[in-house]
Amino acid sequence: MGTVSQQVSRRFSVMRKAGFRLGVYVFKDAEVIDYAAPYGVFSVARRFDPELDVFLMAETMRPVHTQAGFTVLPSYALGDQPALDAFLIPGGFGTRQEMHNGKLHGYIRALPQDCLLTSVCTGSWIYGAMGLLDGLPATNRKEPDRLESSHLGKTPIDRLAEIAPACRISRARVVDAGRIVTAGGISAGMELGFHLLRRAGYGAEFIHEVARVMEYQRAYAQYEHDIEYATPAAAARLQTA
Repeated sequence: MGTVSQQVSRRFSVMRKAGFRLGVYVFKDAEVIDYAAPYGVFSVARRFDPELDVFLMAETMRPVHTQAGFTVLPSYALGDQPALDAFLIPGGFGTRQEMHNGKLHGYIRALPQDCLLTSVCTGSWIYGAMGLLDGLPATNRKEPDRLESSHLGKTPIDRLAEIAPACRISRARVVDAGRIVTAGGISAGMELGFHLLRRAGYGAEFIHEVARVMEYQRAYAQYEHDIEYATPAAAARLQTA
């Protein structure tokens, strides 16, 4: 019979994309939960399917000081060009600089068309600044911090509307526009992680098992369907998986 993990893994092995690889980009002052939450979802999912892969990437191989002094070591530099099925940009104060990072933009534009471009929170600003959200729905963080709610600031989702005026702003927790998948603020990185498992071909039972092991099943049930799809056909295909 095998363990529950082995049974669930076998049940969905025929429909999944073997060896799905998620590269998580980190940079100075990236928000910790933005990148750690989806990374954590994949980390737990690997207990059921060790072929899943997730790793940190950065502009160089130097240590990266993310938000609140949390320092991480990337596994790859952009120039290493590791094979990817999805590339993820978190949010954080550092996105203000990354919107003008030509090396990052060049890397993104050179990625194969079958590589998903994903983001959490203000990470979508970068895709917006590159013009990649024109004509597409996308989301961002909807709750302002103290500065953003003052006369000196602006809620990130409203700022996205300024950066990408041709983007259709959505208030969904996750927005799947095909190749580009954006998630809302900070903790929405959890739902992005689960949705990327869905995009990789894993079924509902597999994802629910991952959420159960993470003791996240109640929150997952609350947000499971808070997803906007760019096309009804895409929604139907994924929801029947």
